[in-house]
Amino acid sequence: MNKTIHMSEKKNIALVAHDNKKRDLLEWIKYNKALLAKHNLFATGTTGGAISELIGVPVTRFQSGPLGGDQQIGAKIASFEIDFMIFFWDPLEPQPHDSDVKALLRMAVVWNIPIASNRASADFIISSSLMDEEYDRQIPDYETYQKRKIKWD
Repeated sequence: MNKTIHMSEKKNIALVAHDNKKRDLLEWIKYNKALLAKHNLFATGTTGGAISELIGVPVTRFQSGPLGGDQQIGAKIASFEIDFMIFFWDPLEPQPHDSDVKALLRMAVVWNIPIASNRASADFIISSSLMDEEYDRQIPDYETYQKRKIKWD
C-alpha cells in the first residue's frame, strides 16, 4: 500500500556539497539561477551562505554537515518539508561524518524524494517538466510498521 505526498509547483530543494564539490555545485547553481529562484532553497552551513551571496535569493540554512546539518535536512525530508535534494558528494574523499551522509541518503530513499548526486543527474532533474508542476509522489504506507507491537519479555 502506498501513500501520496503532494508537491506543489514551488518545490523545497535541499542543496548540499562536500568541500571538494562546492565549486561544482555553485557553478551549477549559477547556471540555473533563474530556475532555482522560483523555488524554496535549503542548504547546509557555509554552502547556504555562498548560494545566497552568489544568486541573491534567500536560503534557509542549517548547521554545517559535520555539525548536524545533514541530520537536520534528513529530519525535514522525513517531515515532508523537502521535495528533492541536490547533493554533490565526493566519492573519492573519506568524510569524517560518513555515517551522517549515509543516513541522509537513506532518508531520501525511504521517503522517495529525487536525489541528484552529480551535475548530470541535477541537470536531468531540474530540466524535467515536473519541476514547475504539481506532483504526487508515492511512498510506502509505513503505518503498519509504526503501529507494530513490541514484545518486552
